[in-house]
Amino acid sequence: MQITTQTIALPSGAGSIQVHCHGDARAPVVYMAHSILSSSAMWSTQAQLLASRGWHVVCADTRGHGGSVAHQAPSSMQHLVADTVAVLNALGIAKAHYVGLSLGGMSGFGLALAHSDRLASLCLCDARADTPPEASAPWNERIAIAEREGCAALARPTLERWFGRDFLDAHPDTAQRLLQVAASTSVDGFVGCARAIQGLDFLARVSEIALPTTLIVGANDGVLPQAMTEIQRRIAGSVLEVIAQAGHLPNIDQPAAFDAALLRHLGAPA
Repeated sequence: MQITTQTIALPSGAGSIQVHCHGDARAPVVYMAHSILSSSAMWSTQAQLLASRGWHVVCADTRGHGGSVAHQAPSSMQHLVADTVAVLNALGIAKAHYVGLSLGGMSGFGLALAHSDRLASLCLCDARADTPPEASAPWNERIAIAEREGCAALARPTLERWFGRDFLDAHPDTAQRLLQVAASTSVDGFVGCARAIQGLDFLARVSEIALPTTLIVGANDGVLPQAMTEIQRRIAGSVLEVIAQAGHLPNIDQPAAFDAALLRHLGAPA
């Protein structure tokens, strides 16, 4: 499988985005965006699957995560949206199928609202479209911990929220790999993205989205199944897929069910 890695400089010296491209560059594009405290590596299974089915898959590391650099930390979803557009422009991609999970899903709402002409479809996973006060408050504590102790202090508690201890204990290799990625996230990158999450405010406008849209959520992901059910009601023609026995990253803890939902979204046979 052909995989190439590129580093794309952001405008005004804001930093750089590292992208990992899978498959034939002449094929239709699927762009994949990941969660906070993670990297594009979380999509490795799906990227290989889609590339083997004839897609060109672009997996981007969010600013300050993975191989990307944050000289200026992002502080709003608009910054993350602009970063995605910068990558599409640099790679000469006119239109892509966008797949975003958690933070990547949140910014995906903004991308669809501001740049629908750049998208062929939208698949948003385990993401809400707003951050009410009760959802915003925990991020202040996480930001304080990161600034005081670094992102390594957030890694284990974050993974336990995402997957539960039983999954992590049963899959030690996966747990260790994800812990290393979370711990290596830059403090500036994490804090900037956490502030962007706190300012998330797209819910009132999601009804404007007219793209083919699939929403995917883990059944065990806290309040998100309810939140995404409400979003699905607001986006005309959208589809909601609930992944049984899955948490915040269903592509990792229930990959077969997630992959089937993703292929249905893309119109490909499972």
